[in-house]
Amino acid sequence: MIDAAILAKVNAWLSDSFDATTREEVQKLQSENEKELADAFYRNLEFGTGGLRGIMGVGTNRMNKYTVGMATQGYANYLKQCFGNNVKVAIAHDSRNNSRFFAETTANVFAANGIRVFLFESLRPTPELSFAIRHLGCQGGVVCTASHNPKEYNGYKAYWNDGAQLVPPHDKNVIKEVEKIASVDEVKWSGGEENITLIGKDIDEAYIAMVKELSVYPDIIARQSDLKIVYTPIHGTGIKLVPQVLERFGFKNVHIVEEQSIPDGNFPTVVYPNPEEKETMGIGLQKAKDLDADILLGTDPDADRVGIGVKDNHGEWVLMNGNQTAILAFNYLLEARRTRGIAQPNDMVITTIVTTGMVDGLAKGNNVNCYRVLTGFKWIAEMIREKEGKENYVVGGEESFGLMIGDKIRDKDAVSAVALLCEMAAYEKDKGRTLFEKLIDLYVQYGFYKEDLISITKKGMDGQQQIAAMMEGYRANPPQSINGSPVVQLLDYELSKGRNPQTGEEWSITLPKSNVLQFILADGSIISARPSGTEPKIKFYFSVKEALKSAADFDQVNKELDNKIKAIITDMKL
Repeated sequence: MIDAAILAKVNAWLSDSFDATTREEVQKLQSENEKELADAFYRNLEFGTGGLRGIMGVGTNRMNKYTVGMATQGYANYLKQCFGNNVKVAIAHDSRNNSRFFAETTANVFAANGIRVFLFESLRPTPELSFAIRHLGCQGGVVCTASHNPKEYNGYKAYWNDGAQLVPPHDKNVIKEVEKIASVDEVKWSGGEENITLIGKDIDEAYIAMVKELSVYPDIIARQSDLKIVYTPIHGTGIKLVPQVLERFGFKNVHIVEEQSIPDGNFPTVVYPNPEEKETMGIGLQKAKDLDADILLGTDPDADRVGIGVKDNHGEWVLMNGNQTAILAFNYLLEARRTRGIAQPNDMVITTIVTTGMVDGLAKGNNVNCYRVLTGFKWIAEMIREKEGKENYVVGGEESFGLMIGDKIRDKDAVSAVALLCEMAAYEKDKGRTLFEKLIDLYVQYGFYKEDLISITKKGMDGQQQIAAMMEGYRANPPQSINGSPVVQLLDYELSKGRNPQTGEEWSITLPKSNVLQFILADGSIISARPSGTEPKIKFYFSVKEALKSAADFDQVNKELDNKIKAIITDMKL
């Protein structure tokens, strides 16, 4: 028997306020799949601090025309409260099924509210949306994407006037306005079409020119223009800009993975369109092997995450994780700027609380400030805004395969990351070396840091409650030691408290509240627990370290660190 509250929502969606196709789909669920009907209506799809993300379909708990329209009406109301009647927004979308429809729906609602809309003519990378907001002087923006989620999902990311996703107080304020929209009848669906302007090639050109300015060694690229690059857009938006950017940088030997080159929301060659997954990068890896390439790169559907494949110290192709990619990128930009004489005395870099601690060593070794913020590039962007005029931002990055190079955009950008990673490979090749050899050298210099990540998914209506119970268990009964090493710091970012369980010493954490727990052990290991904000998933991050005396010891120490992470996971019964 379906709950009465759910039934009331179902009946509302059978009214004339909803189109005939939607009503028919609801009726079909009623007659054929009561469990799916309940899941589609048991709650409202939450407009969180980053916007919407969910499975597509009918219902209050799904991504569809009506949930997108109500979210946009609430966001439009808030923008007008803040900026009056002279509001401009930019809108982009990725290659997912319904992304264009959602983007046009969003544009129509904004326009009907008297807001001037700049809508990309076709799919574009998320970072270009961030750039366009700043370039066009917009007060806000939206990109319709579910990033690297499976094909059933779509999403809606909201941006502010600096080109970054919403942070306090605007995130919570927008949520309040969205929650005030109680009915689809309150949405202005049409009537302002004259307020919509299509954009495309002009913004593309401005964006590509901006990325080209990030190049530090164009002379080395000229010598290594034949660097053999394999690139896969994984059926996403990267195909629109990455090949053009690589050409503008001067690379002439770029091989596109044809099987994954056409934008397709069904992602036919992969299960998860995520460059973090070895299976997703499998076709590209094979092509790189067959061509004996120098570097493999892949971008996710909205081209904000980048995956990188290189040959290891045994000549075998491996995928680097996000921490390794960040280490190479941070080091390259800091070293190259210093060597070129363009480093500033107030240079800074920014990373997150779950990203490798090796970044701090790199920053210290190059005499620049390193700031740690909560997970998510909106917090990196907020720190840039806070330090603007006082410190010079160079690069930011986090473990989840994201980099943000330069301050002309305010979200992670795989397009510029691909170009700079290729430049880094060219720089090392010019010296007769590989990126992997450079990474080992950095381990020798700064210590061998190794990280791993496991995700535990709890699906269904009670999934979030199970995850909440796991976090509450860690808070109520935190471990005193893990894998034989005492916990010397327990950091609770939700309660803004730090505590040493061994001594009882307590202190305050000054970062904004976030549901993250970190256990720092006496041996330097760090374990972080963080529920996802967009999926019924909890992530556990592991970081261990050891001295690496020489490159010859790499394999042995690498194995020791792998075993240490496995032992921690076993001890925590994960």
